[in-house]
Amino acid sequence: MPWLTATAFLHSVMIQEKRGMLKVWNMILIIVTYALVIMGTFLTRSGVLSSVHAFAQSAIGPLFFGFIAITFTASMILLFWRWDRLKSETQLDSLLSREAAFLLNTLLFMGVTFATLWGTLFPIFSELATNQKITVGPPFYNQVNGPLLAVIVLLMGIAPLVAWRKSSFKTLGRLIWIPAALTLISLVAFYLLGARTLASLLGYGIAAFVGFTTLSEYVRGVGARMRLGENVFVALINLAARNRRRYGGYIIHLGVVVMAFGVVGSYMFQQETQASLKPGQTLALGGFTMRFDSLTQFPLDDGREVSRAEVTVLDQAGNTLGQLFPRHDLFDSGQPMTIPGVRSTLGEDFYVLLVGWEPIAANGATFKIYLNPLINLVWLGGLVFVIGTLVAAWPDADEEKRYIAESVSTLERAVKAS
Repeated sequence: MPWLTATAFLHSVMIQEKRGMLKVWNMILIIVTYALVIMGTFLTRSGVLSSVHAFAQSAIGPLFFGFIAITFTASMILLFWRWDRLKSETQLDSLLSREAAFLLNTLLFMGVTFATLWGTLFPIFSELATNQKITVGPPFYNQVNGPLLAVIVLLMGIAPLVAWRKSSFKTLGRLIWIPAALTLISLVAFYLLGARTLASLLGYGIAAFVGFTTLSEYVRGVGARMRLGENVFVALINLAARNRRRYGGYIIHLGVVVMAFGVVGSYMFQQETQASLKPGQTLALGGFTMRFDSLTQFPLDDGREVSRAEVTVLDQAGNTLGQLFPRHDLFDSGQPMTIPGVRSTLGEDFYVLLVGWEPIAANGATFKIYLNPLINLVWLGGLVFVIGTLVAAWPDADEEKRYIAESVSTLERAVKAS
């Protein structure tokens, strides 16, 4: 949740920097972000929620809750005290402007944050009202946050094409028609490759459109520098070096696009099945076949009792792709741990769980297997995201000198005024 509000702030603060707007709103985003960071610590250590993420229960919970109340109240008091000094210097000129797009972006991020916060705290509210803890599951988040996140991703492609202050549909259309045409061609390709549902085509279409519009910004920038005599590689490096925040941000957007493809693919096309097998028997899923070879049980020096299966993964032609060793560890404390066997490629994860077994004499076992298409694009997109963050945050000596000069000038004016 603090990641969502902090991301909203990073977009909103650009409006303050460019136009002197939304100062109060930006302060609220910072206050809420800090409060949510502390609330996360409170929820995971107070024991008020039953969750795999709530890994402790201690008497420190009330102290954290009191700290949240004190810091949030003090921050809001300071905000109202300085309210007059935080008035906007300009007004929103047009709904078709980059300011309006960024503002809508931040509001959508806050909508996702509120929905997530509501789902997280709902068991507490339900227990207070009905004396029963009602847990909110994945369907709630998918139905509420899914459409909001889709619009956020779509705005990532449109906002950079809209001018500050005021734009026009004619200008926007001139910039958008090539990415839109490429997106339509991509949708045909996605359909032929097996994406036949409206939801999957919509998800892939949004991701492709944002990817094409983001790349078009690089194409225009590199093209302008190439007309000055630079080759394509030098132009690309200089383009990013001269405006690191802007083009680092575009790299981040491309990372989100890659993650979006992974999320859509793994969510829409995940397959799973379960069966009990004897050694030599097979289980097929999504073009792969898993053959159960053997089951062994043995102790480890640290006191664990291990039950480990050996399985072979085959393709449709019967060729061996590799062996996996899903297992079940039982600790001295009685705490079990299931360790999956995973065959991972860029295209998919073949994921095998050992969920049950018969006595060693019977030598049978029950497996649950998953096929998660494109799931590794989520991790690849995260890597691109980190690279973009490093580019955007890398210190720029010229920019630092400019900020220092502006700060000195502001200070000198304040001294003269006093």
